[in-house]
Amino acid sequence: MQDQLYTVIDVETTGKGIKGNRITEICIVLLRGNKIQDKFTSLVNPEQNIPAFITGLTGIDDNMVRKAPKFHEIAKHIIEITTEAVFVAHNVNFDYNVIRDEFKRIGYTFTRKKLCTVRLSRKLMPGLFSYSLGRLCSSLNIPLVDRHRAEGDTDATVILFQRILELDSEFSVINSFLHAYSKEATLPPHLDASIINHLPEQTGIYLFKDKKGKVIYAGKAKNIKKRVVSHFYDKKNKEYALGQNTYTIDYEITGNELIALLLEADKIKRHYPEFNSAQKRPVAPYRIIQYINRRGIIQLAIDRSTKTDHSLEVFYRRSDAIEQLEKLCFDYQLCPRYCNLQSTTERCSHYRIKNCKGICYGKESVALYNMRVQKALTSLKKQKQTYFIKEKGRTIDEHSFVMIQNGVYKGFGYIHESEQVSNLDGFETFLTVQAHTYHTTKIIKNYLCKHGERNVVYM
Repeated sequence: MQDQLYTVIDVETTGKGIKGNRITEICIVLLRGNKIQDKFTSLVNPEQNIPAFITGLTGIDDNMVRKAPKFHEIAKHIIEITTEAVFVAHNVNFDYNVIRDEFKRIGYTFTRKKLCTVRLSRKLMPGLFSYSLGRLCSSLNIPLVDRHRAEGDTDATVILFQRILELDSEFSVINSFLHAYSKEATLPPHLDASIINHLPEQTGIYLFKDKKGKVIYAGKAKNIKKRVVSHFYDKKNKEYALGQNTYTIDYEITGNELIALLLEADKIKRHYPEFNSAQKRPVAPYRIIQYINRRGIIQLAIDRSTKTDHSLEVFYRRSDAIEQLEKLCFDYQLCPRYCNLQSTTERCSHYRIKNCKGICYGKESVALYNMRVQKALTSLKKQKQTYFIKEKGRTIDEHSFVMIQNGVYKGFGYIHESEQVSNLDGFETFLTVQAHTYHTTKIIKNYLCKHGERNVVYM
């Protein structure tokens, strides 16, 4: 390892995340062991405008790079200086992916072993307040000149890496990081590999947290470890930013996908994580409402509102609400006009429902018609049954349940096989209370649609 080649690299970019990001400046220092062998630095024409905020950060503007070489003009030299060398950088995945994407644009596959000085520093210099390059240089008395310029940052990273080589004189840590099966090269800079190693390969939810312990992403998975690791292989801008802000990961085993989905929805509602997009916006469900018109007729209609009203059934698709309203209309001989299934102001003329008794043209009394509407509404309420969905538990000697009471989701729980539970009060003893929302309604309906009622127990 004394003769191992390393290239310590830093790039400045146009600042557009990973995808679409172009290099404006690059610096590469070649080391054999801990001795500097060569150095290459150059501005690069990114072939696009440099945003003002990037110029404010780096001092590099459009005029400075206008006559600079384009990436394809320096690509050959980059290949030559990095061949057989380990790619080293502070937060290596950023620099490596940007350079790899530049090569991909010109049809070349760039592949190198890589080391991250953030992760190496955390391993070999534990307990420091921060592992950003600026803070590390301040803590270790490393000179840092021209911050946020490629050459200045590279020179400081070279000294940092030389200190790391001194601390790891037997190369045990570096070799473990370079091992083919090591996750160190793909993990975010602030996440300890032991956290990943201890994740279970079971069904449940996981929470990514930032350095303050705030939940920034909530997810569910059939295999928690496999799903978490997959985030770090995804090169989308959002996934990269998620990794950069993740410091620790919590998880909860649920034993089955249904409770995982419900618990994920609860965590998103409770924490409103920065990197979740689905389920964050309040969704107005469709519902069947009633009101009395000027003639005193009870009229039915489809309404969409975020207000919670458990006396009416919630639908997450308008077509489902229409289907239910048409069924009520047909079963109870209601008038399509007064169920808002057609907009005509005259007698009804629905294409399918033909059994109206004439309320729309004065043939039937309002009192008799309203009695049938009340029966229809009573039938809706009867559909709101109390039942439990039984599913697998977290261990072989327990099972789980999801409780729906009068059509409202109440929560979930786990019961050991030695417990004998036969009534509502018994189930409530083991219940973890949860909120009934549009999303939990959708999850439960989807489950019943997919699995039927084979796991349903009615009370």
